This record gives sequence, structure tokens and C-alpha cells, in this order.
Amino acid sequence: MPAPKSSHRRVFVTRPVADAALRRLAETARVDLWDDDAPPPHDELVAHLRECDAVLSMVSDRLDAGAIAAAPRLLAISNLAVGVDNIDLTAATRAGVAVGHTPGVLTETTADLAFALMLAAARRVAEGDRFVRAGRWRMWTPRLMLGRDVWGATLGVIGWGKIGQAVARRAGGFGMRVLYAAHPGAGAGTGAGFAAGANPAPVAKTRRRDGGTLPSGRTLSSGRPGSSGEVTAFGAPAARGAPSAERVELARLLAEADFISLNVPLTPQTRQLIGRRELAAMKRGAILVNTARGAVIDQAEMVEALRSGHLGGAGLDVTAIEPIDAADPLLKLPNVVITPHIGSASHATRLRMAELAVDNILDVFAGHLPRHCANPAVKLRVPRSKAPRAMGAKNKSAGP
Repeated sequence: MPAPKSSHRRVFVTRPVADAALRRLAETARVDLWDDDAPPPHDELVAHLRECDAVLSMVSDRLDAGAIAAAPRLLAISNLAVGVDNIDLTAATRAGVAVGHTPGVLTETTADLAFALMLAAARRVAEGDRFVRAGRWRMWTPRLMLGRDVWGATLGVIGWGKIGQAVARRAGGFGMRVLYAAHPGAGAGTGAGFAAGANPAPVAKTRRRDGGTLPSGRTLSSGRPGSSGEVTAFGAPAARGAPSAERVELARLLAEADFISLNVPLTPQTRQLIGRRELAAMKRGAILVNTARGAVIDQAEMVEALRSGHLGGAGLDVTAIEPIDAADPLLKLPNVVITPHIGSASHATRLRMAELAVDNILDVFAGHLPRHCANPAVKLRVPRSKAPRAMGAKNKSAGP
């Protein structure tokens, strides 16, 4: 069977993803898979990029200016995430490399986890589980493991994008009052479609070698003209009786919310958005939930606020450094629930993310911008017609 015209294309996939997505990618290109759940070392990543036309990357892969400059064949980076803070967008745009990402498909799954963390921190679920497993549960007593009520409480949502609104919808089922502050520049996401193909090629597998304070004058609001106190109705399509939320300035949200959910992208403007001043401004005993990025919070200041009891608890899916160090003081605090960055980790959502990441690459191979493009101003690099030379012995690459 003759090989497809694009058989010289090579794509490096930096972690195992859904088989169905890999097979569809292999219909068009030679796929080199880093067959390990741990990320490739940076030098290995750069070495693979030199030989590839595209990379399907993860948020833990650092695609900086140096890595992009060392990749003369690279046409596309497709990040299996909504955020692209691991990628130097300026360098990619300058080099003519399109950057795709996967917004929209993980909204509801991430919101589920945010609410789960809120409930777990409020009702001391993880702490209670540890208590029972340690053999400390002797009898029922009226003072055992007292927590906080979520029902009827006030939820403050910082970041009024799709995920923030999805968290707020869930609050409606708990009779919560919802306040929100949307970060500057927030915009709606778009949907995704799926491409089709045939005649998949083998997938090559590569083994490992070793087996903050807000700047002066800045406030958060809805991003629209008008005073605080605006009430907005929201909800899923065709939802009846959708709850309402009140737009307020950040200072009021911090002062009034019993629970605060962070749902902002990591940008220079949101880095350490929650620092000493913001933590001090929160209602005593408030619970902070973060499913965004760890660097949105000044983690050292959060530890102090938790130790003092001013911050009543935290539910964290992300930390400043990932994976978190075993000696990190957060792990010694009983009023903290931490999960290992699993906001989008459901079977269905991870499949949809992988399919969309593949779609982004195939769009570029067809001469178009990715359907979800993080650098839409990019002028696409003209692909080289020369077929790639063979990789090293550890790369068992095979084409269509």
C-alpha cells in the first residue's frame, strides 16, 4: 500500500495518551511516543524536537525559547491542557510555530473536582479517612470532626470563564450565594471538532534511559464597564432556574466569601494573585480552593495563614512546584486536601483532550491554524520537504 503523501511527517508525543487518538495521528505521521508517565528530561525533549514537525506536549514539558530555536522542523506545538504557561508563546510566534491547546472539553470535569475539594476541605473528608485508617475511631461523639456547612454559604469565584461559571452552577444546588470577579482579558472558549482518517501506522515507543500581592491600582471585575453589584444569570444551555451571581470587586469578594474558588489562567497579571494582603483580607475561617495553577497563590504565605487558623482550610489540585516535595510544610497541615493535578482526569475527558490535541496538529499539517490556537498572530512556518533522518537507537520509529 502506498504511503500517504504526508508520511514524512514526524510527531513526538511526550507521554502516553488515549490509544484512539494516537492511532488517528499515526494515519498521517510517524509517531514517536515517550512511553513513560514521567516526563522526558529536558535534553531528551530538545533532542526529539530537532527531528520533529510537531510535538504533543504536557503542561510539565518546558518549551522555552531555547528549545524552540533548536527545532528547525517544528511546525506545531499542541499542549494537552487549557493553559500554555509552559510554552514561550513569543518565541513560538517569532519562529512561525503554531501553538494549540485544549479548552472547553475539560470544563465540567475540572469544576467537579473543584467542588469535590471544597466539600472535602469543609467536611474534613481526607482527615476523617486518615483518622479511621489509623485506628483512632473509638466511638461516635458530638464533637468529633466538626466541619463547615457548604449549604447556604457564600462562594466567591475568582475567574469568570467557563470553569468558574461551571463551579458556580454547582453551588446553585447547594443553595449558595455566589459572588464573582473575572480576571482581566477573560474570554469565552470555543468548541472542538474531530478529524477522520484511515490506515494507521505503528506507534514508536521511546523508553526512559533510567527505566502575591496585586500591583498598585489593579482590581478584578467583570471586564465590562459599570459599577460592582451587577447580578448575572448563568447556566448550562437549556438550564431552568439557573442560579444568579453578583459581580463584585475583589476586596468585597475576599471579605464576604466563606469559600473561594480560583479559576484563572497563569499570566504575569495573575502570578501570586493571592498573597499576604489578599489572604489577610479574607473572612477568618474561609476555605480556599485552587484548580488553576499553583503559582496563582503565594504558597509560603498560604501556609502561614493556614497555620494561624485565619485561613480555615484549602483544597488544592495544584501546587507551586509539581510534584510537591515530600518535605513541603503543606503536607503537615491537617486542614489541607491536596490532589496530584487531576482536574481533568476522567476517562472521557482525557480522551476528548487527546483527540483535540491531535486535531490541532492535523490542522497545521493541512496548512491551517490550530482550531484552538494560543498564538493566532503566528505566520505559519513553511514546512521542509526533506524527510527526517533516523533518530537514535532508543527510538523505534516506524512510518505509515
